[in-house]
Amino acid sequence: MNSQSKKLEDTPLSVLDLVPILQNKSASDSFKNSLNLARHVEKLGFTRYWMAEHHNMAGIASSATSVLIGYIANGTFKIRVGSGGIMLPNHAPLIVAEQFGTLESLYPGRIDLGLGRAPGSDQQTAIALRRDLRGNVEDFPQHVTELLKYLGPVDPAARVRAVPGEGTNVPIWLLGSSTYGAHLAAHLGLPYAFASHFAPASLHAALKVYRENFRPSETLEQPYAMACVNVVAADSDNEANKLATSLYTSFLNVIRGTANPMLPPVESMDDLWDTSEKYAVQQMLRYSFIGSKATVQEEMQAFLDETQVDELMISTGIYEQSARLHSYELLAELGVLEKATFLK
Repeated sequence: MNSQSKKLEDTPLSVLDLVPILQNKSASDSFKNSLNLARHVEKLGFTRYWMAEHHNMAGIASSATSVLIGYIANGTFKIRVGSGGIMLPNHAPLIVAEQFGTLESLYPGRIDLGLGRAPGSDQQTAIALRRDLRGNVEDFPQHVTELLKYLGPVDPAARVRAVPGEGTNVPIWLLGSSTYGAHLAAHLGLPYAFASHFAPASLHAALKVYRENFRPSETLEQPYAMACVNVVAADSDNEANKLATSLYTSFLNVIRGTANPMLPPVESMDDLWDTSEKYAVQQMLRYSFIGSKATVQEEMQAFLDETQVDELMISTGIYEQSARLHSYELLAELGVLEKATFLK
């Protein structure tokens, strides 16, 4: 480790909640669990609580992301609440500006707007979501610029204005799982969040692109990068490894193209996947830190040494709510409490 390496105890931690629907449970149950978790991590000192837009997935309840952000923000007091992210090709930029301008007006200084260019669904569902079938992901840079304008300084001469929205300056993050978003975030001088919790292959290349091409803006003088990783922490390595089987079966659904609810942990995965499926899941979950507090601390510090990211976002694919809460408690004991200095 060189003298410039970041230390885990000085690195802010945030939360990505995929709002999983559990086996034999309802979406309503998932929402209650999310609010319970948000209140819990707020007390522990975590920085942000983000939810991602997904559609047509029986195991994920976060399709109406902006509605859920309002629900979580209303039930908490100080933690930043946002999207990780809103899939912009599915929405008119003006609608997104009005929604997040409304959220910022209701919960000032607490709303983040993370933007992605994937549909957050399969192709058939993406077509069903589109307001304009002629639009596609290649319009993303134009739509981001349009959205920045809507949420920026008030322009009384503008023919179209976001009300509420204009003048709120809701912080916009660009999300990515490849180098595409890194180029755009660098060009626009925006903070960048990488989805290394499911797409690890391009992480280092994307961070390099972002940092080397970053242009200072009114938002940021220096690049600010966040990476999302999976963490399953428990009182022992054995317990964490068992809890993590729910995470494995969830990603096995992704590999198989199924969308089942999250399953309880099992003693062994051997009868649930074949060799090729195991390899595929392990590749997707390369940046998953599973074990006791000591084990997770060592692995997360190694990840920081590798990436030098400014913030870590944690996704915890645990079935039992009590074990999920305890995993975040163990992370908080590492000393990462209210350390964020960017956009807070």
